Amino acid sequence: MSRSTPVIPRERSAPSAGLFSREGIFRLKPVDTGEEETSGGLKRTMGLWQLVALSLGGLVGAGVFSLAGVVAHQDAGPGVMISFLVAIIASGAAALCYAEFAGTIPKAGSAYTYTYAALGEIVGWAIGWDLLLEYTAIVAVVAIAVSGYFSYILEHAGVDLPSWALGAPGTGAGHRVDLFAALLCLLLAFVLSRGTKESARFETVLVVVKLVIVAIVIVAGAFHISAGNYSPFLPFGLGGAFTGAATTFFAVYGYDAMSAAAEESADAKKVLPKAIMVSLGIAAVIYLLVCVVLLGMQNYKDIDVSSPFSSALASVGLGGLGMVVAIGAIVGITTSAFANMLAVSRIWFSMSRDGLLPRSFARNHPTRHVPTRVIWPVGVGSALIAGFLPIREAADLTNIGILMAFIVVAIAVVVMRRTRPDLPRSFRTPLVPLIPAVGVAFSVWLISNLDWVTWVRFVVWMALGLILYFLFGFRHSEENKARERNAPERRM
Repeated sequence: MSRSTPVIPRERSAPSAGLFSREGIFRLKPVDTGEEETSGGLKRTMGLWQLVALSLGGLVGAGVFSLAGVVAHQDAGPGVMISFLVAIIASGAAALCYAEFAGTIPKAGSAYTYTYAALGEIVGWAIGWDLLLEYTAIVAVVAIAVSGYFSYILEHAGVDLPSWALGAPGTGAGHRVDLFAALLCLLLAFVLSRGTKESARFETVLVVVKLVIVAIVIVAGAFHISAGNYSPFLPFGLGGAFTGAATTFFAVYGYDAMSAAAEESADAKKVLPKAIMVSLGIAAVIYLLVCVVLLGMQNYKDIDVSSPFSSALASVGLGGLGMVVAIGAIVGITTSAFANMLAVSRIWFSMSRDGLLPRSFARNHPTRHVPTRVIWPVGVGSALIAGFLPIREAADLTNIGILMAFIVVAIAVVVMRRTRPDLPRSFRTPLVPLIPAVGVAFSVWLISNLDWVTWVRFVVWMALGLILYFLFGFRHSEENKARERNAPERRM
């Protein structure tokens, strides 16, 4: 144990066998503020800029190359700029809350770990279970976006793939499966299973390539903006822009995926809060510039939702650059899928280490020091979603999950300030409880803009999770085992 950053024991409540007590489903996970490598822990190899790259990998991806065009075409028109602005404000409020927790509890698991320590086991379980689906779906969304650009390249190269392999059922005539998207998910699982240091290098290189390509697109496209394309600015009304914000939100919270890898970052208490704020600031500027250029080059009605930027550049006579962008998008968007696959594998690992899921999943590879037992199930799960769900449905499925997590994390910051004011915090969210309240309000409002089908899927998933918790997690929890060990001592 590190002498300077000890595990701070929590005060256990008085003996109580009540299910809804602090000895029952609301028992708290002890707050470990240290950065030592615990038994079965992960190896700390990532520095500040690798973390920023990982965060930008999640933040700047499908939202730039695909989702901005989809939302503009279907929901918001040029008002997609408002959609992203609203999403960024909501994300910024949540980011400040995440930064406080990341600097206080530098452990794997992100929102799952934070809420378990602040609000209790059942809440931590719910958020963890929620994020397992949400992150897996994000990997699928990004893979679908990459597949669209891949199809664009093949089409312009004169290569015709069978229609059954070009998209999920319902996305086109004869479509049965998005084969490339599914295969990409499996390829990412393979790369991630190679080890954290090697994977981080892979991610950093791709992020640099992606940012260079985005810069080229913004500069080149800026010379071909037609003001007429911005009119009407809100063809679907302000409500359309708000609906678009609920969909685009998933594109502006990649820092959450990065915080899930806290246990693999060196000097995490100092660098994690910095990485969160730096990466979100960079991403905010990029998204707003991208929206201005994309909607200025091409009327929202004419945007090709499968490859928005390539088609927009082609429409202004920059078809050659459009092909370069398509190739770069395949490389660049992949970083977003990578970041989120890393996140979900670490959350699953953390839940298993806490006993809420089978502990066999918390065993790392003996030489690569990564949880390969959870990486491959995530890869297969994301491949199935990518292969058989349209991008819009998969994106909405991810948003409701992360918005729920943001609400709970914001509440947890306020609760932890009151219940554990003694905890050392390397970063403190300003204007508490105002900032957390803003994050909660925006998140609730954005959730209300999601359709009922998304809600049904979410409720079914959460119901299955609660059943699993009460059948397995409650009894096998490490906190429950600690309570049972201490029971004879209490009776003395």
